[in-house]
Amino acid sequence: MRFLRQIPRLINIYIIITKYKLFELLPKYNFFRILSSAIYYLLFTWNQSPKPRGQRYKEACEELGPIFIKIGQLLSTRVDLIPKDIVSYLALLQDKVKPFDGLLSLKLIESELKCDINELFTDFQIQALASASIAQVHAATLKNGTQVVIKVLRPKIYQKVGRDVEFIQILASIMQRWEHYKRFKPKEAANEIAKTIFNELDMLREAANASQLRRNFKNSSQLYIPEVHWEYTTNKILTLERLHGIPITNTQELQNKKINFKKLAETGVEIFFTQVFRDCFFHADMHPGNIWVNPSKVNVPQYYGLDFGIMGSLTPEDQYYLAENFLGFFQRDYRKVALLHIRSGWVPNTTKIDELEAAIRTVCEPIFDKPLKEISFGKTLLRLFQVAKQFNMQIQPQLLLLQKTLISVEGLGRQLYPDLDLWSTAKPYLEQWMRKRISLRRIVKEVKNDIPFWLTHLPRLPNLLYHATQPQLPQQITPKTNWARTYALGLICGAITTYLGFWWFTNLA
Repeated sequence: MRFLRQIPRLINIYIIITKYKLFELLPKYNFFRILSSAIYYLLFTWNQSPKPRGQRYKEACEELGPIFIKIGQLLSTRVDLIPKDIVSYLALLQDKVKPFDGLLSLKLIESELKCDINELFTDFQIQALASASIAQVHAATLKNGTQVVIKVLRPKIYQKVGRDVEFIQILASIMQRWEHYKRFKPKEAANEIAKTIFNELDMLREAANASQLRRNFKNSSQLYIPEVHWEYTTNKILTLERLHGIPITNTQELQNKKINFKKLAETGVEIFFTQVFRDCFFHADMHPGNIWVNPSKVNVPQYYGLDFGIMGSLTPEDQYYLAENFLGFFQRDYRKVALLHIRSGWVPNTTKIDELEAAIRTVCEPIFDKPLKEISFGKTLLRLFQVAKQFNMQIQPQLLLLQKTLISVEGLGRQLYPDLDLWSTAKPYLEQWMRKRISLRRIVKEVKNDIPFWLTHLPRLPNLLYHATQPQLPQQITPKTNWARTYALGLICGAITTYLGFWWFTNLA
């Protein structure tokens, strides 16, 4: 039934692909390319003037809808993989998507805040400042003179996204039946994509994300996050402090301001690793349209973060294994990387370590000691996936956002400073993070955090200890409780725990 509902959408996608000649991306003598080419010349050439291919791809993404716009945004950062004439147009999808009528935004704001627009703001700009896949932004001034921007969801966005998410889930269900695709966990990946996209449609969630990130980088010289105005925010509109910065894509203006590009690129890498390993909470939509630069900071550049709809997080276990894997790569300790993959369950425990180590070395060794302009993490990831196929590696859906973000960071660094040495920038940070992780101070902090839990469950400990020391009896026989022994055990455990608690606080806190 779900598949039947998607048939009109499949037809619509095919028509758009044919209309904008996306079939030319297929091999020259592919059957579908020949068929689509014939349909194109029969149906569409009579009312179309020739357009550059980049413009056609950009317009196709816009017509296909929000999810395809997201794909175009990601591809726009891959100047190493995509021709420049295409990238220049796809980059417009970051904040130059065709806007909708500003009057619709005005009506939605009045409806959500239940107040006339003139009572809310002294000034409201009908024309959108920027427009992207799921929302557009308008400038306004509060009654107290504060300049703000208001992010407004596109009309009927829930229906459009829901339709395409269902399409992706159906496609994943079909792929799941093929043995070749099972290791990619298509259903889990599709569900992760669906959850991420629907979360992005909730402006209250985005506001909460912005507040958390602002707290994480409070007083930071590297990253500034705008303040949320909660009284003007609902699940369909988001009001933020207005920032005046230079878009990261405007390299000419950055040069005119004499921004230190090397330091800017290095700071971007440090921010990424700080979010992932210090905070375990990272901005997962780092395309250039969401990043500005503070024009007043020249030698020590500072980023402005925008758009917080897609954020990622990791479990402590994934965080630890990722850090160890990165360090293993940076130290060229491929055996350690192979062991980590087995211990984490990413590859079967029957895998031969020597073979996996050799395969990883073959992929990674060629990229070391090279500047960013000479390597491609995108291509390296593809080669790693090929290696993973050989060893039946299980793709981790929870790491999809991190992989996407890492590729975006690489694309951003490549545009800013192609000679960036990613290894020397990231390695010291990770080594310092690992030292802090196993430091005595961190252990003491974790113990102090756990003491309330221990004290809460302490009364149960004597009974647990008593029953654990008793021989296993048949179920019909109920042993007689030795209450004197139980209370003695309780007093001993309580005294030991109390002593340890005071000792931790007084000597190591």
